[in-house]
Amino acid sequence: MFLLHRFFQQLHLRRLLGEGVRFSQRNNTYTIPEMLLALLYPTILGLGRLDTTDLLRRNGVFQALTGLPAYPNPVTLRRFLRRLAVRGLGKLRRVHDSMLMQLWQRPKPLRRVIFDMDSTVLTLYGHQEQALIGYNPRKHGRPSYHPWVCFEAQTRDFWHGELRPGNVHTGYGTAELLAACFAKIPPGVRQIRVRADAGFFDRKVIAAIEARRGKFVIVAKLTRPFKLLLPGLTYTEVRPGLEVAECSYQPHGWSRPYRFVVARKSLSEEQTTQTKLFPLGRYAYHAFVTNFRLRPLWVYRFYNDRAGVELIIKELKADYPLAKIPTHQFAANEAYFHLSLFAYNLVNWFKRLCLPEEYHSTTLGTLRRQLLMMPGQFVQTRQGPTLRIPSSPSERGPITYALTRIDRVKF
Repeated sequence: MFLLHRFFQQLHLRRLLGEGVRFSQRNNTYTIPEMLLALLYPTILGLGRLDTTDLLRRNGVFQALTGLPAYPNPVTLRRFLRRLAVRGLGKLRRVHDSMLMQLWQRPKPLRRVIFDMDSTVLTLYGHQEQALIGYNPRKHGRPSYHPWVCFEAQTRDFWHGELRPGNVHTGYGTAELLAACFAKIPPGVRQIRVRADAGFFDRKVIAAIEARRGKFVIVAKLTRPFKLLLPGLTYTEVRPGLEVAECSYQPHGWSRPYRFVVARKSLSEEQTTQTKLFPLGRYAYHAFVTNFRLRPLWVYRFYNDRAGVELIIKELKADYPLAKIPTHQFAANEAYFHLSLFAYNLVNWFKRLCLPEEYHSTTLGTLRRQLLMMPGQFVQTRQGPTLRIPSSPSERGPITYALTRIDRVKF
């Protein structure tokens, strides 16, 4: 954790949290920045649930490396989450957004944004507030939360998101959430691109994107009238088993026709019963609505790059505590949700600004094994506390590289 602690120091994270997140507390044993860091560090360490953080209370090396004078117990952390949710969550999100605007264009300025929108299901086992029964593909009938998230595809930074009850439809409120995403775009950005799955196939969503002169590729819902058009389109084979076509179509209730790109894949008899796409005869169809003027194949490929957001969500559930709900109160769980995504961005910035390029796309689990959990020796010398790192060049190299890059980060 020493490298991350140095990086946080270079970002002046404790000072930013102290100045930006202020509210009254009866118990002054721990300051607000100390409590926030006490929640961020175990998230990155992979301790998972708050109860397991009790291990850090007896770890003097951890406290020395992170600068925390002591470590609160799990009950104190839960009580702080409840206070943060009511008095300080909006302030924390503003600090997060301010850092995002300063660090998103590092190390080089970007002139366009690519937003990948998605939602996921967090299955719950308990009696949490707003845990309602909705769409749950793995645990049918189980209550859940249904968060909405948006990531920037070029940097993989978390951009905006909300924790929602489990019975909320995927596209509900997306136009308003998109407006919040657009409000964070820096003035120098000239191009806006949006990719989303069929849950966001809605004329209000498209209208919100077009109002900002953005380009979009959204998976289309295959309604009965639209399905009847698919076999009669003129398809072009781009490789064996894959053909593409395009057409103009106006869905029911929409104000005008839009361009639709259709890709169809040849299926074997075994695949016909297993495919998740819409099967019709020997083909499986996948359709997109778009305002791009690109060739159909490039529209199809551009959307396929959106698979990165699904990998990020998978990482958030496996390596971050996104799926581990700490309390019974929805507001406190919402605060923990945003703290987890704040931790994700901090690690993402650390990888991008301070580590060699081969680490930029690694997951947090891999980063822990290869770097953060590397053994060292913490000793007392005449010069003071000293951290000795491994002498092997393959192990020492990334550490010395990271320390050099951290010192160059200007914030």
